[in-house]
Amino acid sequence: MGQLERGQSWTSGLLFALATGVRSNGLVSVGFLIHSQCRGFFSSLMVLNPLRQLLKLMCSVFLSMLILGLPFALFQYYAYTQFCQPGSAHSIPKPLLQLALDKGYRIAEGNKPPWCSWELPLIYSYIQDVYWNIGFLRYYELKQVPNFLLATPVAILVAWATWTYVTTHPWFCLTLGMRRNKNNETLEKPDPGFLSPQVFVYLVHAVALLLFGCLCMHVQTEGKRGRETSTFGCLLHVPHWGSLPATQVLTRFLGSSTPIVYWFPAHLLQDQEPLLRSLETVPWKPLAGDSPPGQKVSRNSIMGLLYNWKTCSRVTQCILGYFLTYWLLGLLLHCNFLPWT
Repeated sequence: MGQLERGQSWTSGLLFALATGVRSNGLVSVGFLIHSQCRGFFSSLMVLNPLRQLLKLMCSVFLSMLILGLPFALFQYYAYTQFCQPGSAHSIPKPLLQLALDKGYRIAEGNKPPWCSWELPLIYSYIQDVYWNIGFLRYYELKQVPNFLLATPVAILVAWATWTYVTTHPWFCLTLGMRRNKNNETLEKPDPGFLSPQVFVYLVHAVALLLFGCLCMHVQTEGKRGRETSTFGCLLHVPHWGSLPATQVLTRFLGSSTPIVYWFPAHLLQDQEPLLRSLETVPWKPLAGDSPPGQKVSRNSIMGLLYNWKTCSRVTQCILGYFLTYWLLGLLLHCNFLPWT
């Protein structure tokens, strides 16, 4: 993304392709490339040949989709050759083979899995459907209410960020980030920070992830599938989930995929916390009398807010309280192998 913001679209495309090779979620990154190319196309229509620019756009979009989709396609093809074509799988060492038999794992050279007979044989879709139980509204069960509560704060943050941005730039959002106003006047200075036009594509990305996570995402962890879970030859850690309670992964999913989760709270602190502006002006002087005795107030703005917690606004207390609580509980639970997202 950093390379794309610097105008290095092909470099960013290669990096996105590497990310897709590591995990298929990288396929979503093609949206950043396409949006950047479309913005360049519309900005050049007034000065260059429209037909030529359209052909250039179509070629760029095709190459972007090809580059990002190739690692995913190659992995699907590799899985197909290993599990659906006889005699193509590598030999498995006897200790691993015995472990697979004891645990009930599916291995190559065994019975062909059902996805091999699909018109479009994708192992990824099969695993999501059968073992992860990903599907529309599959996760909505009464027993999952605690997990919904765990994921509610980050969902509220993204929804609030979307509402703030859309209500500030309604026309810009309606034109998918191509025009800032109806008269196409670009002489005015764009909004800084979170309300900047450059944030639009990141916000769309965050909303897409939020909708997918809320409507379709689920981690299948019920004990009855523990023996049934497949490692497909090398994913030996998958059955570990069979012994854990269900966990809501929306917070981790958004927190590791979109900067909106961090940009918008920072925007709220800058916009609604007068104390923060005072700390930035004179960061080394405590603004409240209840600072720890004999301890110098840090120049770090967040530490300054924590030292002056009682004088902070309610929004600031909620933001800092949530992130600190999540960090502390996550550290304690995850390090002790307890379910946490």
